[in-house]
Amino acid sequence: MPKTIIVEGKTTSEALEKGLKELNVNKDMVEVKQIEDKEKRSFYSILAPRVVKLELTVKEEIKKEKTNQKNERKTIKATENIEDLKKAEQKIKEFLDKFLPKELNYETKIENSIVFVNINGEHINHLIGYRGESLKALQTIISTIARKELEAKVRVFLDIGEYKKRRATVLEELAEKVSKTVIRTRRSITLEPMEAYERKIIHTKLQENDKIKTYSIGEEPHRRLVVSLK
Repeated sequence: MPKTIIVEGKTTSEALEKGLKELNVNKDMVEVKQIEDKEKRSFYSILAPRVVKLELTVKEEIKKEKTNQKNERKTIKATENIEDLKKAEQKIKEFLDKFLPKELNYETKIENSIVFVNINGEHINHLIGYRGESLKALQTIISTIARKELEAKVRVFLDIGEYKKRRATVLEELAEKVSKTVIRTRRSITLEPMEAYERKIIHTKLQENDKIKTYSIGEEPHRRLVVSLK
């Protein structure tokens, strides 16, 4: 069965009905795109019967294509090459030297194939932002700078004023409270969207609980953690 076809009809409804019949699917299972006639119509050609052209694509095929693209992105592994990591670290330092005001300081280190960056100083809340939104944006920028001109992915972990350290403590406490509620009510709880490292903190905290299981749902950046009974 073809996954994409082009059909014609006197009206949109007629063309659509013909296409659905040929594909043997219903309307909810296809993506419909109207094909415009790019040829210039003369004065006499407008007297000719109107023809509507539609392109119908089965959604399952689109879904497969997106999945393949996602899998291709997953195959890009983070580099463990120390020379690449040192180059990335140097690029980060050059950026921070220009970006940060003089009253703030930073330190970097390479450990477990990750470039760790810590920024400290007074009046740094604006760099953290509401629930770490500014910190997350800054990490994205730094990560992009780190892998510039490198063929491999570079893992970067940015923390500002030990925000992530404090956040980890809060999340571990949250994990305990949520697990107790799930056990008491016997109902699953879906948490708010979190970054991967935040979901990992909760998952790690609860993985030894023999009554609780955790799993993630949704797509980034709205991926959520679900806590439920085993």
